[in-house]
Amino acid sequence: MIMPLYRFGTIAALAFGCALAACTSQPTPPKANAQSLLGMSDAAPASAEVGVRELSPDEKKIISDAVGLSIRDPGSAKYHWTKIPATAEGSVNYCATVDAKSPYPAYNGRQAYIVETQVSGGKVSSAVVGLIAGGKDVSIVAKMCEKYGLNFNNAS
Repeated sequence: MIMPLYRFGTIAALAFGCALAACTSQPTPPKANAQSLLGMSDAAPASAEVGVRELSPDEKKIISDAVGLSIRDPGSAKYHWTKIPATAEGSVNYCATVDAKSPYPAYNGRQAYIVETQVSGGKVSSAVVGLIAGGKDVSIVAKMCEKYGLNFNNAS
């Protein structure tokens, strides 16, 4: 039996509508995006709930390896460390500064950065740079860090 063309179009439209409705009826978990990773979302500051602690030498290496991907001559960089929010598990933002050469000459010298670390068993297990900036753009990083209750000016 041959179905008239207009009936086929109606059935296809109904099938498409049902499929689209099924897609919208299942909630999906929120995904991380650049704004949330850089502290530009409306998420509550993580550090407001916990204390702070010193980084271990191994944790400093993990963070400096991540930051080193964004600077020139990472071997000559001088890091100024701050304390990290203390938590046993999960994602933790960390802010500090580094004296380093930038791929952009205007940003050579003191650069502020924010990284997202993953903490497992109370220790930093990985880190990803959210933003690193020098020169007049240091204030951008400072504002993001403040949102999480962090201050890279306390670096040593």
